[in-house]
Parts: sequence; C-alpha cells; structure tokens
Amino acid sequence: MINRVVLIGRLTRDVELRYTQSGVAVGSFTLAVNRNFTNANGDREADFINAVIWRKAAENFANFTGKGALVAIEGRLQTRNYENNAGQRVYVTEVSVDNFSLLESKADSERRRAQNGSADQGQNGSFGGNNNYGSAAADPFASNSQSNNQSAGQNANPFAANTNSEIDISDDDLPF
Repeated sequence: MINRVVLIGRLTRDVELRYTQSGVAVGSFTLAVNRNFTNANGDREADFINAVIWRKAAENFANFTGKGALVAIEGRLQTRNYENNAGQRVYVTEVSVDNFSLLESKADSERRRAQNGSADQGQNGSFGGNNNYGSAAADPFASNSQSNNQSAGQNANPFAANTNSEIDISDDDLPF
C-alpha cells in the first residue's frame, strides 16, 4: 500500500511549535495550496491542508519559515480522533511531514516579511542570532554596487563576490 503526499504551497500562519511532556518538539501548521483551475468567476481557489511535523525537523521548520513562506512538504496522510471538552468525537485528517524544502530565497522571504510587518525584530533578519547570513559580504552570490552599475553591454559574473573578474574554466573542469 502507498500513502505519500507531496504538496507545494504557502503557510497561512507561523508554525505553532510545542513540546510534548517528554520534550519532543511538534509543529503544526496549515498550508494553502492553489488549485490548478479557476472557478466560474475566474478566481483561483485554494485548499487549506493541515500538517504536523516532529522533532528537530519541527524546530528547524519553525525557525526558518513564517506566515506566507513558500514551501514543499512530503509525508503521509493520517487520520486521528479525540474526544473534545464537550464529549464529542473529533476526527482530524492531516499530513504527517517527513521532509520539507524551502522554495524561496532568504532575501525574498525577508522582503515578504517586511511587507507583512512580521519580521523578527530581535534577530536582525537572520536565522539564529549573531551570524553573517544577513550581510552581503557573507553572501557569495550578492552583487556589489560596482557590478550593478555596469553598462547593459557587459556581462557581469553572478558568482563573483565583490569583483568584476571572469571565471577561468578549462574543458577539463566540465563534467561532460
């Protein structure tokens, strides 16, 4: 039997990270997944799918994502039930996440958070405190002002950090 789910969508809210009594991290979230077609009015509808992620993956997912983040998740569909405070049986169907991928760059994520007004104030836009991930000097793919001001006829090297030098590649370096 096969029970695999792969979804790509945006988080509807920040991941709700909690810990069990034994200290195991569990994150719950809802993913908005666009449908492939439009309705009669020409509007695109979305499905809102509940998901749960466990242990270290839950902590990482909660730390590196936020409301509106574009992510891919892979897991299995599971159904559980419980009795609520009113004594009624409640059935829950959700995706139990095994793997996830972040599908937008850190710059796009920070830009979206700034527009939504939900940027983490205490971390200066970086994930995890005092690191250089948020600085352009630490990003080898960041273009400097010198390469941004080149004329349209010149090709800038997108992999050079703070230089305009070309990369010398011989035929022996190519994999084919």
